[in-house]
Amino acid sequence: MGKRRIEIMDTTLRDGEQTSTVSFSASEKLTIAKLLLEELKVDRIEIASARVSEGEFQAVKDITNWAAVHDYIDKVEVLTFVDKGVSINWMLEAGAKVQNLLTKGSLNHLTHQLKKTPNQHFKEIEENILLASKNNIETNIYLEDWSNGMRDSKDYVLEFIKFLSTQQVKRIMLPDTLGVLTPRESFDFVKEIKDLYPNLHFDFHAHNDYDLSVSNVMEALKAGADGLHLTVNGMGERAGNAPMASTIAVVNDFMSNDIIIAVNEKVLFSVSKLVENFSGVMIPANKPIVGANVFTQTAGIHADGDNKKNLYFSDLLPERFGRKRQYALGKSSGKANIQKNLQQLGLQLNDDEIKKVTQRIIELGDKKQVVTKEDLPYIISDVLDQSYEEKVKVNSYVLTHSKGLKPSTTVSIIIEGETFEENAQGDGQFDAFMNAIKNAFKKKKTTLPNLIDYAVRIPPGSNSDALCETIITWKTPDKEFKTRGLDSDQTVSAIKATEKMLNIIIN
Repeated sequence: MGKRRIEIMDTTLRDGEQTSTVSFSASEKLTIAKLLLEELKVDRIEIASARVSEGEFQAVKDITNWAAVHDYIDKVEVLTFVDKGVSINWMLEAGAKVQNLLTKGSLNHLTHQLKKTPNQHFKEIEENILLASKNNIETNIYLEDWSNGMRDSKDYVLEFIKFLSTQQVKRIMLPDTLGVLTPRESFDFVKEIKDLYPNLHFDFHAHNDYDLSVSNVMEALKAGADGLHLTVNGMGERAGNAPMASTIAVVNDFMSNDIIIAVNEKVLFSVSKLVENFSGVMIPANKPIVGANVFTQTAGIHADGDNKKNLYFSDLLPERFGRKRQYALGKSSGKANIQKNLQQLGLQLNDDEIKKVTQRIIELGDKKQVVTKEDLPYIISDVLDQSYEEKVKVNSYVLTHSKGLKPSTTVSIIIEGETFEENAQGDGQFDAFMNAIKNAFKKKKTTLPNLIDYAVRIPPGSNSDALCETIITWKTPDKEFKTRGLDSDQTVSAIKATEKMLNIIIN
């Protein structure tokens, strides 16, 4: 018997975006989508929920336009709802061709949330599938809360799957929606269904609430699951989803006798870093495969030159994941050198974007002698994260800090063409800067959001002259959002992050 080919579906852009405070811009979504399909080579991507917002619609349209030209349109999927065709119309306008229809996989959800009988639910699903088919849209089905359904209302789940076996459905997707399954249950539940319907395609969708997602994925595969849903860095609601990097490494190292997958593990790390920067969600230093510290013991040691018989090596060599080499970049870097580094990160930028990134590297190189490949995702994120019209510009400022005196700041700021000059004191230089900015915006009768989190980091392996990225979380009465600033000076990077916030508020 030959190896089973397992489909990998990445849902970072849909389920992963449900991570608290994360919202990718349309340009970020397109960049990640290209990277996932062209470089990481996942089989499919789920990119959005239908009907969410105008911004989401535009992001989907950008991706489907690109995918249609590059023959990826059948690999791009959208979460839809049983809503009498509203989601399907949304998909048609957005140019998407594959729907992942959300249905109720437990009697508990069906009875208490929808207040419908199984037959009523099945009838509406059948109507949706027929409508999708008429509009040349392929249908996959999510059985929401399937894991609890198998525990508490198995007869309903089996009746549901029997019904779906008669429909024009390509895949049936089995989510552990609340992340409650044990590995043993994951195996037993998938095996029971797969034994009954060996010719149907079943995807397994794990959540990580008990830190069991990778174990559950392994057991689901052993039981016969045909596909997996994963997210980069394990992003997702609550404790997140099954993480892409760990799962791929586990499948390749422990299950490759029976299973084959297409994912290119060489670019797992670069994808991880880009998503980290676009999302603002930090990768823990000890996170398997992609964490900053997980290959520390092999730093500076070449596997073929170790004279102690590689005592500290395992199969998890950093070279597998593109983590060995670094290339210096600085003020003398030309476009070709930067393009080479971008290619190694699996990134494609247009000429205008490369020009902007080159200019930023030259500016930073004047302040910091060496810019490394590890710095590049930070720089790209900083340069390309300006989808707003620049209506606010911090023109100039003086920051003073003297022993025994309160820090003070004088700021000149342009707000919609009008220049304001303000002076203020504060508990620190940045606090004084913020107080001065608030004084200027009071004159414009604009209230600024509250600062609720302030995080500073430098790229791994950097020294005291490192680039510094400041990520600030802001809160308005109705939402939270993050902005980032990048500079070799910590206070300046915070000011740049604040300038982005001011433009978002004004726009």
